[in-house]
Amino acid sequence: SMNGGEWGETIGVDRDPDGNFWVLHRCFNDEPFGAATCVGRDDQPPILKFNQSGELLDSWGEGRFAFPHGFHIDPDGNIWATDANQNEMVLGLSAGGRGHQVFKFSPTGELLMTLGKAGVAGTGTDTFDRPTDVAVATNGDIFVTDGHGPNNRVVKFDKDGRFLTTWGRPGDGAGEFDQPHTLTLDSRGRVFVGDRSNGRVQIFEPDGTFVAAWTQFGRPSGMFIDENDILYVTDSIEARQVAKEDL
Repeated sequence: SMNGGEWGETIGVDRDPDGNFWVLHRCFNDEPFGAATCVGRDDQPPILKFNQSGELLDSWGEGRFAFPHGFHIDPDGNIWATDANQNEMVLGLSAGGRGHQVFKFSPTGELLMTLGKAGVAGTGTDTFDRPTDVAVATNGDIFVTDGHGPNNRVVKFDKDGRFLTTWGRPGDGAGEFDQPHTLTLDSRGRVFVGDRSNGRVQIFEPDGTFVAAWTQFGRPSGMFIDENDILYVTDSIEARQVAKEDL
């Protein structure tokens, strides 16, 4: 059975080209809220495949992640996910050199590509600091929001994982970010970034040129653009965080 029927914090749901549904979750959740982790839960798969009737078809990814975060299925049906965890203690367990990485898997769970260095936070062209999401263009270009750490940037790679460019810095101006948390692409290849703590979605051309900022959101935390170019945004206003910011 799937983790004994227990979900960790559910991070992402996406459809593959065959219409199956895939779920990425944090293996296990315990109190307090936000303490979900895959560390110490290496018998519990974070990636699950269901058919349209909700029947579990496959599951895998055990032992790979500390803190699953971003989730994306590319046009070829490959599965992409980020591990945002910094190398720190979680629930009294060491992350064991995991985190700060982006993974590409085949639909059967074969690891095809890794970006970033396991357990190593950095600001370079081959390191991240808690990457939050990943999206892949039709030409194979890879975009990563980086992320939950201080980098506040988007990093772009080609289809083979070679660094192309990066943009963004801390701030609230055009092209600046405060915790870029999610990103997705429209049919023109434009990059939509959920600039969560700035309470907005920023739109860029694929080369990083700023297009627009939309501010009708609270804390955009997850985004999806469908085949009709309709943007869906999950908005997470958490009372404990609002109260903390009001202090």
